[in-house]
Amino acid sequence: MAVTADKSKPYIPLAGLADDGWSKEDEATATCFCGAVQLAFPTQGPGLVNTFVCNCTDCHKITASMFASNFTIADTHLKHLRGRDNLKTFSQKRTPASGKTMTNYFCSTCGTLMYRVGASFPGSSILRIGTIDDFHLHETKLKPRVEQYTKSRVGWLHGAEGVEQVEGSAFT
Repeated sequence: MAVTADKSKPYIPLAGLADDGWSKEDEATATCFCGAVQLAFPTQGPGLVNTFVCNCTDCHKITASMFASNFTIADTHLKHLRGRDNLKTFSQKRTPASGKTMTNYFCSTCGTLMYRVGASFPGSSILRIGTIDDFHLHETKLKPRVEQYTKSRVGWLHGAEGVEQVEGSAFT
């Protein structure tokens, strides 16, 4: 992405197989890699609850990466545009720091993790910033506000710049 790009306008590059993502002033889409699942979500409050980076050990494993970039949406504002019946779930409560059940919703075709629902966060869903179709939203409205579980962050990663740093959970 060019440094001089106008980030006030949508930037929806070819990323995955879907080509129908969109972004408006107050709502946008998130799509899995194959395009079978698409969600619409608000890009501002009250439906947009929070944005954050997580370094917990569960996020390391569930993303196959060293951290997860997330945003929380109130369930009353999350829309399933297509593919709800294509989602498969996996739940467990052994490893979340809360000890409460966390359920993961994956596209059954391509495996993209679309969102997580935790018993510790009733009425909300935790989506992945990387599923957002408008890449400018990654750096603007959905830029993380906090980085949590910094105690589990790998030494070669120095944290998100200009973001509140929290050693444990920022939301308990």
